Amino acid sequence: MNTVISVKVDKKVKESAREVAESAGLTLSSLINVYLRQISATRHIEIYAPEQMTPKLEKLISGIEKEIKKGKISKKFTTANDFLVDLKS
Repeated sequence: MNTVISVKVDKKVKESAREVAESAGLTLSSLINVYLRQISATRHIEIYAPEQMTPKLEKLISGIEKEIKKGKISKKFTTANDFLVDLKS
């Protein structure tokens, strides 16, 4: 016997999820049903969140890339001692 679950979801999220479901040939209801069955069978919840850089990290990386292009990069060292000697010079 099927049961009904009511969930409050942001309108944009619902529409986006419906589009994803349709692109896979599913209704939103069947997609949710498949996901709930997977959770039930595996006893595991997997949530994917795309990694996004913070503005601060983007700024740091941009600065580093500019330094590399200008040739302002450290030479390679084979040992930590070589690095320390170079650092002190």
